Amino acid sequence: MAKGYLALVLHAHLPYVRHPEHEFFLEERWFYEAVTECYIPLINVFESLVNDGVDFRLTMSLTPPLMSMFNDELLQNRYSNHITRLIELAEKEVERTKWEPHFHRTALMYKEMFIQASRTFHDRFHRNLLNAFKIFQDLGVLEVITCGATHGYFPLLGVNRESIRAQVGVAVDLYTRLMGRKPKGIWLPECGYSPGDDNILDEFGIKYFFTDTHGIMHAATRPKYGIYAPVYCPSGVAAFARDTETSKQVWSVNEGYPGDHDYREYYRDIGWDLDYDYIKPYIHPNGQRINTGIKYCRITGKTECKEPYDPYRGREKAALHAGNFMFNREKQVEFLAGLFDRKPLIVSPYDAELFGHWWFEGPQFLNQLIRKIAVNQKIIKLTTPSEYLAEYPVNQVTVPASSSWGYKGYHEVWLEGSNDWIYKHLHKASQRMSELAARFPKADGDLLRALKQAARELLLAQSSDWAFIMKTGTMVDYARKRTNQHLYNFNGLYEDIKWNKINPSWLTELETKNNIFPDVNYKHFLPDNSRKTAAAVI
Repeated sequence: MAKGYLALVLHAHLPYVRHPEHEFFLEERWFYEAVTECYIPLINVFESLVNDGVDFRLTMSLTPPLMSMFNDELLQNRYSNHITRLIELAEKEVERTKWEPHFHRTALMYKEMFIQASRTFHDRFHRNLLNAFKIFQDLGVLEVITCGATHGYFPLLGVNRESIRAQVGVAVDLYTRLMGRKPKGIWLPECGYSPGDDNILDEFGIKYFFTDTHGIMHAATRPKYGIYAPVYCPSGVAAFARDTETSKQVWSVNEGYPGDHDYREYYRDIGWDLDYDYIKPYIHPNGQRINTGIKYCRITGKTECKEPYDPYRGREKAALHAGNFMFNREKQVEFLAGLFDRKPLIVSPYDAELFGHWWFEGPQFLNQLIRKIAVNQKIIKLTTPSEYLAEYPVNQVTVPASSSWGYKGYHEVWLEGSNDWIYKHLHKASQRMSELAARFPKADGDLLRALKQAARELLLAQSSDWAFIMKTGTMVDYARKRTNQHLYNFNGLYEDIKWNKINPSWLTELETKNNIFPDVNYKHFLPDNSRKTAAAVI
């Protein structure tokens, strides 16, 4: 009989990047790289566990932008071309390195990896990876949850409550349509929570969400079980807190597992290292060097002289670290179980893209960890938030504190000198969208199309990714351009709708380019004083 539980939570998210106007758009590669290096390897891990009869539970958020990109035919076709080129490059690398044994084995690994990725994508799941995640959800081993519609940062959008309601409502609608059921939980974007947000979650049937550690520890009433059990908000929605110890073991730059010297180095790629004429067909068509995904070095400290990567040593170290992680959780649970009158719960959330993309051996670590937990010990058991709430339906009621999992734990990542200019525009646009929703509750024809596209443009402008990119200083021009373009599109549509001057050709152009949420319900933006009046329409 297990003494406690471990809830592994993977937050899978990418901003919505889709550019039909350009066949080789640089930022679209974020999606292609994540599919090859993260999502398909995770799918393969889950599939191998199911095939081997390993009983496991894992929670995974698939954000609406990511689900939409999985489901998009244009991106599916472009990924197919991308993985075909990667296989061709890997075959050339196998030939080029045949007299270099310290690189050749790694080249063979990449060739096998890319071929397997292509088979998974094309043959097993017919170009749509949502098919895979839905299978694991239906089997009961994976609890898939939702997120804000475009990963908007709730604490800074909350000036207009209608924006949070729309972010949640549109997300629930999309999840229900694509996954065949309503989501049980939600990953609040960036774990950003403000008191009262849970009331909106409750409106849409969301049963739980996650906060960072201090969101629960600084709650209105000190939690009896600390972060090792959920609390209920006054709305009845449960809040689960992140465990700091497990985060440190994986996330810490100095102490985390991914920094081990046997693991693959992310920042040395043949797209930058090899002869230009050789690599030119596989980088950007404009000649710009980019990452290809083929990397031959292991982490060797802060030096340009990197040692060759050994896939075998990487796998062995991942297994060793999985065993260490499990051992530490056993000791943690044994200690906590002696203090509590219930089984403690350790919540361990991570960005899914860490596993495979940034930490190449991450999926192997998860595979080994889940297998070891299943057969090598009896202290801890994997669970999901829903299962824990079913076992312990009675929990303390309190109000979590405003918080996030960003730097310093609050809101400054998304509100500081590089990005604070966006919010007056977002707030004004949100007011205007609510104005339109209240004015036209029964739209049809071109008016309905324009209202729906206005909602899409505003939601896309609200993405927290743009403010985050501005803060970190990477691809800043792209983030600013996306914010400005979506706001420009929204304001243009607002004026067209307001003055009954809708331009069908421009509207069609926007619908083709920014096609997220084809069934978007613009009435989620209705202001509170109009919602009861429009209830019959909705």
